[in-house]
Amino acid sequence: MSDLTRRDGADRFLKKKKAENMEADSVSIWPRMEPFLLGALQVAPPSKLSLHYLRKMATYVRTREGCFPVLGWSMWRHIACGKLQLPEDLAWLYFETFDLLIGHTPEERLELAECLSQCSSKSELDQQRTKLSVDTLQFLLFLYIQQLNRVSLRTSLIGEEWPSHRTRSPSPSDREAKTSSQNKNWDDQAHLSFVQSHLAEILELLVEPGQLSQSGQALRDCQIPLEAVRSLGLLLEGSVSQGRAVQPVHRLLTKGPLQTQAGYSSLSRSFPLHKLLSCLQQSLTLNPFGMTACLRSGKKLAWAQQVEGAMKRAKIARNTHMAPPGSKMVLMSQVFKQTLAKTSDKLTGANIKIHRCSDAFIYLLSPLRSVSVDKCRDTTVVLGPVETSVHIHSCQNVRVVCVAGRIVIGASSCCTIHVLTPTRPLLLPGNTDITLGPFHTFYPSLEDHMANVGLAVVPNAWDRPLLLGTEGINPSPNASSNPDPACYRLLPPAQFHTLVVPFNMEGDTCEVPGGLPPQYQTAVDEKQKRIQNWQKTVMEARLNKEQKKKFQELVEIKFHEWLLETGHRQELDSLIPPTISSLNDSNSPETDTPHVNDSKPIRNGRPGGQSPMAC
Repeated sequence: MSDLTRRDGADRFLKKKKAENMEADSVSIWPRMEPFLLGALQVAPPSKLSLHYLRKMATYVRTREGCFPVLGWSMWRHIACGKLQLPEDLAWLYFETFDLLIGHTPEERLELAECLSQCSSKSELDQQRTKLSVDTLQFLLFLYIQQLNRVSLRTSLIGEEWPSHRTRSPSPSDREAKTSSQNKNWDDQAHLSFVQSHLAEILELLVEPGQLSQSGQALRDCQIPLEAVRSLGLLLEGSVSQGRAVQPVHRLLTKGPLQTQAGYSSLSRSFPLHKLLSCLQQSLTLNPFGMTACLRSGKKLAWAQQVEGAMKRAKIARNTHMAPPGSKMVLMSQVFKQTLAKTSDKLTGANIKIHRCSDAFIYLLSPLRSVSVDKCRDTTVVLGPVETSVHIHSCQNVRVVCVAGRIVIGASSCCTIHVLTPTRPLLLPGNTDITLGPFHTFYPSLEDHMANVGLAVVPNAWDRPLLLGTEGINPSPNASSNPDPACYRLLPPAQFHTLVVPFNMEGDTCEVPGGLPPQYQTAVDEKQKRIQNWQKTVMEARLNKEQKKKFQELVEIKFHEWLLETGHRQELDSLIPPTISSLNDSNSPETDTPHVNDSKPIRNGRPGGQSPMAC
């Protein structure tokens, strides 16, 4: 073979490699939002969920019959309680949280709810739970990402590192993203940093026991089978180029430009660990559907009178027009002295963040994926059914009314939660004066929305909260880092009132789904009876026309004094519908046109307050 022929062959090889590298550079892989947002409990994990113990668990489940590839509740309880020394309630909490996270159909969730509602004893409940199982490797990865909220001793002592002259100044959107994130669960930059820093350990959990050293660490030349890499789909996804369809990570690694870089062999159906690690590290990028991207370029939502007074600072943005399922989000920040009301497909299946709102009344009456209420005060939030969790964090004097898969409350004070939930409310450290009450309202399409997300009226565990701290479930009240059992109370029936959703909508629901608990229904009946007695007393007084007029004036004066004292006057005034002109003024090509017809307010009070925001 001539030198010229060899050079031509080498040139073609180099061009081919260059083209492959360019194609590989066009592939992006990023951390999925939901495992971190919904799966990582917002409290430091117990020490028994460290990498050391999870490595032992990874070996154990692969060498014991009945633990792999799926792990049932009975075996997980044996591992958690017998091997890791975790309380059974905490073991179930992790199992249940993972089950909430993964994709069950609404029909499956309703069927499970019916089965659980028929359990009349702990033994029957345990028997029903033994029918549940999870993907073993994905559950291991789920347990590992609980380290997301692990407290760093170094950071807790010295804080964040000092800025240097090489550190670029954060852009306004970067600062907004940082301040808007209450914790790492919403922070997509923290998700990326976590995966980048811990990717080697994550992959080690997928290595089969026969390829581990005596110390339990993965050997450099070990292989990871394709079936194990599939489980990475819990944490990672990506696309071949910007704007292309989102794919599970294993599909990107087994064909196209990444197959060679990742070292995938179609014969052995496996990846060399070191090549897979290098390939993923080079391809990792920020989630294009995360909070940072939504704040920078998400579609803005318009509303009536958006330039008036206190409404100048309100910010509402969404990515629901372009994000795939599981990544849809709506961010609401700094809504102040305003009523916001919406029922719309734009909200359906979205993760909602309500941030730094005050003196506001917010009604989001659509089936939702999750809701976070963060750093709000003096605000009422009424939600449509929430498929997974409602998390209330760092709030003060906030009232939340919802049907939800789970309710979580942390670092909040003087808050009242009316909830219908099949799981026990989770109280994290830092709460004071939390009141739990039964769900006490309805709107016409509520039951249809509940069916859409697979939530039933039973079982309902609203009055059996679970206290979770860094030392586990139901810890000693003397431990400063754990919840105080006195941090909550159940709402006394004498203080109970039902809530009326003040909007005309279409639908068949005409009462609180499942009804009220007996003692609360009795309290409502007694109040209604007092009203009837009062009306009877007034009729029997036989007042003349002048006396009736004077009496009516006195009643109205007292009523308006009560409205002002309780803050209900602002709520009533803000329900006055906006004028047509103000709606037209807020319309623009770049934003959604607000439609108050989505939910028509019932006129209450007198004009003079702010108008409802229709987003």
